Amino acid sequence: MKTSMNDLNLLPALVDAVADMGYTQPTPIQAQAIPIALAGRDLIGCAATGTGKTAAFLLPVLQRLHEGEVGRCRALILSPTRELALQIDEQAQALGYHLGLSAAAVVGGLDMGPQERALRAGAAMVVATPGRLLDHMRFNYVDLGAVEMLILDEADRMLDMGFLPDIQRILAAIPKVRQTLLFSATMSPTIRKLAGEILTDPMTVTVDRPAPATAIVQSVCAVAQERKAALLSTLLRREEMNSVLVFVRRKVDADRLARAVSRGGVAATSIHADRSQEQRLAALDGFRSGEFPVLIATDVAARGLDVSGISHVINFDVPHSSDDYIHRAGRTARAGAAGDVITFVSPDEEERLVEIQRVLGTALPRIAVAGFESGPRLDTPRRGSARPSDAPPPARRSRRRRARPSSAA
Repeated sequence: MKTSMNDLNLLPALVDAVADMGYTQPTPIQAQAIPIALAGRDLIGCAATGTGKTAAFLLPVLQRLHEGEVGRCRALILSPTRELALQIDEQAQALGYHLGLSAAAVVGGLDMGPQERALRAGAAMVVATPGRLLDHMRFNYVDLGAVEMLILDEADRMLDMGFLPDIQRILAAIPKVRQTLLFSATMSPTIRKLAGEILTDPMTVTVDRPAPATAIVQSVCAVAQERKAALLSTLLRREEMNSVLVFVRRKVDADRLARAVSRGGVAATSIHADRSQEQRLAALDGFRSGEFPVLIATDVAARGLDVSGISHVINFDVPHSSDDYIHRAGRTARAGAAGDVITFVSPDEEERLVEIQRVLGTALPRIAVAGFESGPRLDTPRRGSARPSDAPPPARRSRRRRARPSSAA
């Protein structure tokens, strides 16, 4: 028998808020983590983006805040990126709609004035990136002395980004007696060491590594690196390409490719770490509204980006790892919808794709686009299933003269 939100001992107002968002059943991480958090226990949640972990910690936080005093920060949520922090704040506002609780998003790239006012007013919940929170703490108007709950979201990513010293400074400013929830997609020795230092007798909840949703149609296009931009422009002219998220490795490539796609007649914008927060928000708003049918992004957008209705994810560059592939693929086919993930692979990237397929346990079908055939691929993964019988064989290298590559390659 499946668990429902009504079975988790949540306040009726929170159950109603979840229902307002279109959900009645918890995800596995929610079903396991919420009762532990509501019981006041420390928790290690090993779960990746796309598993519903944000609500897994927000719902217990909101329930606890509703039951205590107001006017002071009682819950602190630390997040690695501005985008993820803002999305957590947005989800907190939606889930806490019927409770009337105050929250503040404290992130870089935005005016410090409104953040300062929210902190001085004693927002009950603060969602922050470590660096910007420390900026405010230096001015001595941040009161963290009443924090009862600390949540570290995507702790592995925060450590990868070098935030450990910042986290340690923040920890020194909050009470040692508190409830701490740590969420991480991986459990490296560094994460285990951090958990051992800041958590007390924690319970651990592990959700299996998510695979791309079954509604996703996955495929690979073998193409020379210098012809990828031209292939992208060709695919974008297809009618079904109505909301396309394109991932590239480098920030400079995101801007160049967005300009090239726009010159080709399809409105595109970009998002990456060097764009200001206002520029990022404008790009996301334009993508959500359909003003820009194409968003070119680096992996800064792979974690936490929540835009409904994305029809296609295109990996312009092969991801560095299977985790990155899954995170990227998870941006489409959300809430039961269908979606496509197409990966462009050049001869130099074949080995990385082989490793991704090995971890996924399957060989991704190859598709051929006329005029963009590349050289033969490497063998299918050493472990896992063989190439599906319906997958096309490697295309032969075209003998036709190559077209001039796009300037955005």
